[in-house]
Amino acid sequence: MKTTNIEELLEIIQDLKRAEVGKQINSRIREFKKVGEAPSSEVFKELCFCILTANFNAERALRIQNEIDDGFLSLTEDLLRKRLKSLGYRFPSSRAGYIAGARKYRDSLKDIAGSSNDENKLREWLVKNVKGIGYKEASHFLRNIGYTDLAILDFHVINLLARCELTEKPKRLTKRRYLEIENLLREIARKTSLNLAELDLYLWYMETGKILK
Repeated sequence: MKTTNIEELLEIIQDLKRAEVGKQINSRIREFKKVGEAPSSEVFKELCFCILTANFNAERALRIQNEIDDGFLSLTEDLLRKRLKSLGYRFPSSRAGYIAGARKYRDSLKDIAGSSNDENKLREWLVKNVKGIGYKEASHFLRNIGYTDLAILDFHVINLLARCELTEKPKRLTKRRYLEIENLLREIARKTSLNLAELDLYLWYMETGKILK
């Protein structure tokens, strides 16, 4: 769905909301909330998935998450590195290190995430304390455990916004530019009566024809 202006974008989103894809997106949002209510180990595995998605294909990261599963909790860093490499992951050494390092929050992550309704505060905590997590990955993780007011700025979303001449593709996505584009998306969400978690799934679907997580 190669929309090229804001009017087309808003119209397509409204049409999708009334179509079957709207029901699928509502269902996916409910699934995210269930993950947030799951045991701490499941919440941690979702963090591992988001660590894997940085500069990597989300579908392939999802398959790898399903393959490794509880291995994120128990494999040594070296065995995790080897497992990631055998599954064709692009950055096995660095990501195995990030996941091993994040394990100190495995049992407390759910409590930390549930300790505040301030999503921006939670995102800042993740970026500061979990190596391998930037603004996009922190937003992705929080969305995937049920939070709704943060934008996931991957290249699909930025390309769509640039095509609609709503923003320019940044050479480097600094914190300031991230928050600027997030506010732009928040305005689009307001105009379409969506939250940012829902809007991301609609924009992703428009660009890829798929509804992932």
